Amino acid sequence: MRVHHVDCASMCPLARSATNGDGRFFERGVMPAHVLIVETDRHGIVVIDTGFGEADVADPRGRLGVLFSTLVGVVPGRATTVRGHLARLGLDPNDVRHVVVTHLDLDHAGGLGDFPHATVHVHANEKNAALHPTFRERERYKQVHWAHGPKWKTYDATGEPWRGFAAVRQLEGLPPEILCVPMDGHTRGHWLVAVETKDGPLVHCGDAYFHRGAIEGTTIPWGVASFESLLAWERPKIAKNHARLRELAATGDGIRLFSAHDPVELERLQKPLS
Repeated sequence: MRVHHVDCASMCPLARSATNGDGRFFERGVMPAHVLIVETDRHGIVVIDTGFGEADVADPRGRLGVLFSTLVGVVPGRATTVRGHLARLGLDPNDVRHVVVTHLDLDHAGGLGDFPHATVHVHANEKNAALHPTFRERERYKQVHWAHGPKWKTYDATGEPWRGFAAVRQLEGLPPEILCVPMDGHTRGHWLVAVETKDGPLVHCGDAYFHRGAIEGTTIPWGVASFESLLAWERPKIAKNHARLRELAATGDGIRLFSAHDPVELERLQKPLS
């Protein structure tokens, strides 16, 4: 398998110093949507999270909403979709057979409509939340992102043990090197996506944490911490999830964890291993 780390959002939240821990308060920050494009030998291309889609980038206020566009925003001219990255890599979008989403928030599932024939793998609780959101959830899930009628493949929280986790799921039609580990809290059906590579396991943590400080034990910018708490479906689970992920990172074995939105982690993983 060959894995590509790409940014499919290029968001610019208000208050850089509060978001990124540097720069000025009245400067826009930097927040990527870390997406994996995985080339497999027998299963086509697998996309893990999608960031924004082509239509989102063309009309962010109409598709993503005025509130999101104002507070978080999309960097004009810099947002590159999965399809754009595939073209840059010389890959055919028609070879994308599977999309695995950590969860269905608008900045993680906006590109589902760009691959209407792909199977979308998602936790059953997450699909139910997205298609039937409560009042609290309406801003995070955009029904337009699945108006095309995706080929859903849903899973529950049962499975085999993996690296200290009680349940891990192998995904139907995908190689055994790609696994999902339930970790709700940010949303009702959030999970981690693990990819076993020749260089060690990669774990896409989605929004189980937002800043590398949660794993490294360093300071988390107050704006990020507040934003993470505000969005959480179950706030008490956030600190527990951070602690569990720190334990996972400490096990060694070359395991590499990353959040969907930390620009430093994205930059590190885009550099070839020395």
